[in-house]
Amino acid sequence: MPKIAKQLSDRAVAALKTEGRHAVGGVAGLHLRISAGHRGWVLRVKVGDARKDIGLGAYPIVGLAEARERAWKVHESIREGRDPVAPRRQQRQALLAQASTEKTFRWCTEEFLKAKSSEWKNAKHRQQWENTLENYAMPYLGKLSVSLIDLPHVLTCLEPIWSTKNETASRLRGRIESILDWATVRKYRAGDNPARWKGHLDKVLAAPSKIQKVEHHRALAVDDMPPFIATLRTHPGIAARALEFAILTAARSGEVRGAIWGEVDFKNAIWTIPAERMKAGAEHRVPLSTSALKLLQSLPRVADLELLFPGTKGQVLSDMTMTAVMRRMNVAAVPHGFRSTFRDWAGEKTNFPRELAEQALAHTLESKVEAAYRRGDALDKRRGMMNSWADFIEGKQPPTA
Repeated sequence: MPKIAKQLSDRAVAALKTEGRHAVGGVAGLHLRISAGHRGWVLRVKVGDARKDIGLGAYPIVGLAEARERAWKVHESIREGRDPVAPRRQQRQALLAQASTEKTFRWCTEEFLKAKSSEWKNAKHRQQWENTLENYAMPYLGKLSVSLIDLPHVLTCLEPIWSTKNETASRLRGRIESILDWATVRKYRAGDNPARWKGHLDKVLAAPSKIQKVEHHRALAVDDMPPFIATLRTHPGIAARALEFAILTAARSGEVRGAIWGEVDFKNAIWTIPAERMKAGAEHRVPLSTSALKLLQSLPRVADLELLFPGTKGQVLSDMTMTAVMRRMNVAAVPHGFRSTFRDWAGEKTNFPRELAEQALAHTLESKVEAAYRRGDALDKRRGMMNSWADFIEGKQPPTA
C-alpha cells in the first residue's frame, strides 16, 4: 500500500497552486492534481500487479472530506478482491448502450419516412404525412423517447381533434401506429403499440363511423346529362374540352389533365394510362368511343407540347380550372362527380354487368378471389359500354347490353 502522506487541512489544500500532484494525506495514495488551471482528485492504487490512477472528481466540487471517503471505499473494494474501476466502466457502458437505443419520436419519424417513402407514389404523400405529424403529433411527442410513449401521450394528440377533424385524426392515429411499430421492430421500444385501434383505442374513442359525415362528390343526376353536355359543348376553351373528355371516358380529373399524345393509339382507339398516373398503381386501358376520338382529333397540336390539354403556359391544368367551367355553367357538382353519374347510368339505365362498370372506373376489386379470376381488362366489352354512354349523354337512345 502507498505511504500515507502528511494530512493536509482544507485551508492547506485550497492554498495549493503549483501544477503537479500533491499528496493530501488521510488516505494512502490520495492526491490533488493541478494541470492547466484544472484541479481534481486522483487516487494512486495497486490492483493486482498493475498500478492505476482513479479519478475521484473535480475540486472544489468534491471537497477534501468527500475525496477521502471515496478513496477509502476504493481501498475497501481492493481489499475485498473487487476491481474498483469495473463498476464505473460497466455503468458508463450501460449509459452508452441506453443512449444508443433511446430515440425520440421525431427522430424515428424522420427515419421511418426515409425508409418507407420510396413505396409512395409521389412526394405529395410524404408531405401529407409530414404535415399531419408536425401539426398534431410533434408538439406532444416530438421530444419524447419512443420507449416512453404510452396511451396518455397518444390520446393527448388525438382527443382534441377526434370529434371535430375525425378524418385527419384517424389518419394521424394510423401514422403514429406505423411509426411506433417501426420503432419496435428496430428495438427502440418494447410492448404493445398504444396507437393501435382494435381492442385498445376503440374502447376509449368513438368509432369514426359514428362521427364522420360521409360527403360524396356532388354529382349531376343521370337524366340531366344530355342537356348538360349540349351546353358544355357551347363553351370554348381547353378546360371545357378536358372536362368533356373526362366525362366521355369516366376518367379521373388528374388522369385527364396529365394525359399526353403518346398515350393515345388513334388507330385502335385506345388511351393507355401508365401505372404511375393511376390511383391503383396499375396500367389502365380506356377504349375511346367515337365521340371521344372525335374530340381528340379536333384538339390543336402545340409544337413541343405533349399534353393533350395544356394550360395557357404549357403547364398541366389545375383541377380548379375544370371546376371553374362548371361554376360558370351554374352547375352544383364537381368534375369527379361525373364518375358517380356514369356508375348510376350503368346500374340504372343499362344491363351492363357491375364488374364491367367497375373496370371502366379502374376501381380496385375488394374481393381478392374476384380479382384473382380477372385475367383481362374486357376492353372490347367496355368499348361497347363507352359508346353507349356517349350516345346517352348526347341524347340518343342507348342500346342495352
